[in-house]
Amino acid sequence: MTDKVVMYTDGGSRGNPGIGAWGVFIDGDKKIELSGFEEMTTNNRMELTAAIEGLSYLDDDISVSLYTDSKYVKDGITKWIKNWKSNGWKTSAKKPVKNLDLWKKLDIEVERCVVEWRWVKGHSGNNGNDIADDLCNKEMDKFENYIK
Repeated sequence: MTDKVVMYTDGGSRGNPGIGAWGVFIDGDKKIELSGFEEMTTNNRMELTAAIEGLSYLDDDISVSLYTDSKYVKDGITKWIKNWKSNGWKTSAKKPVKNLDLWKKLDIEVERCVVEWRWVKGHSGNNGNDIADDLCNKEMDKFENYIK
């Protein structure tokens, strides 16, 4: 792997909560595809899981441009998390942060790498995002076919 990679992440669920999955496409020296599913989850949890799984795959100190179509993930990790942490993982409304377990995992992964967060509009013809979305949907299809 090079010292710089481009990563696309996507997550989704059919039902919210419902069957969920995540997909990651890493475009570096090698093209790497990662994916997984959960039986009962939410869209936001799968978006977070995609970023966590993608970053955890990388070696320490890798520089990555991470593209997500989730403003929840991008804004959470680049804008909101500092205040959440300083407020004891509470929102500005003094409520517990949702998906706290995953935000803490993502926070750890971000410390290992140099991450440039980028937002891309989903289903807009961006090839990397389309691959991650396809991986996600194939996982949900597999799971749905398995339980039939």
